[in-house]
Amino acid sequence: MIGMICEPHGDRAGPSRFGRWRENMNRVFAVVPSLLLVMTGNPFPRGIQEKPAVVSARPADVSDPDGIIAALYGVISGPAGQPRDWDRFRSLFAPGARLIPTFRNSQTGEIGTISLDPEGYIKRSAPRLEKEGFQEKEIARRTERFGNILHAFSTYESRHAAEDVTPFSRGINSIQLYFDGKRWWIVTVLWQSESPENQLPEQYLPSRAR
Repeated sequence: MIGMICEPHGDRAGPSRFGRWRENMNRVFAVVPSLLLVMTGNPFPRGIQEKPAVVSARPADVSDPDGIIAALYGVISGPAGQPRDWDRFRSLFAPGARLIPTFRNSQTGEIGTISLDPEGYIKRSAPRLEKEGFQEKEIARRTERFGNILHAFSTYESRHAAEDVTPFSRGINSIQLYFDGKRWWIVTVLWQSESPENQLPEQYLPSRAR
């Protein structure tokens, strides 16, 4: 992410999936942040209830793993000023699904995570995604599947505008899917952005991924 949101990781800040981490994480956790996305407000909100998908998914979005991963990237991406289709976003996720960015505590060096449900992600990401523009695309993928469960290591690039030559962030979305016999669901998206001390390995770049 899914993509998806300033992702807190490393010692740099960049707007990927969750919002204003330098402001909020420094104040609350003394974290210097760095996709998928842009988070605003308190990173540990209370009272957000988990909700199952309440809208019907587009058949093409959930008929196979390629479709649902493409939909995940597509629905959070768009130019500045364009509202996202958050009902489409909701329709991709299984009840109880989680979106989990990683971050590094700048004082202790410890790596942590923050777990959000889809509603929490929307609440924090929507304002800045739609105000500033955000484009995230998959550039490589490694997949493992057994029966009805699938894990994808999806390498992403994030840009503010589709025409930007250089991405402001790269990283990996670790995506877990399951098939219920009728459609595919996203269960978890766990991601980490690239940093100077933690570069993307060659096997997860386009020439080697499969």
